[in-house]
Amino acid sequence: MNSQRREDPVLITSAAPSYQEQLAARRRRYALMMSLRIPCIVLAVVFAKIWWLALILILLSVPLPWMAVLIANDRPPRKAEKPQRLERTRRAIEEPR
Repeated sequence: MNSQRREDPVLITSAAPSYQEQLAARRRRYALMMSLRIPCIVLAVVFAKIWWLALILILLSVPLPWMAVLIANDRPPRKAEKPQRLERTRRAIEEPR
């Protein structure tokens, strides 16, 4: 028997979300950021008479696709922690009634 293996079960209550849940959350973030680009461009056209405001709105919309891809592709880092183990109490067994 492996001497490093423990008999106590590992607690998984703080487990990371599944891959499918992470992917769905990243897709939502990407769609939200890309949907912000459309109003920026529309508002730039609406405020075309105020050139500096239209320019600011266009400049805001330029990095949005790049930022959306970076954020959507960013996965949460893996946790390098020791697993929590359920420790059994032997006191209840050993104490006489």
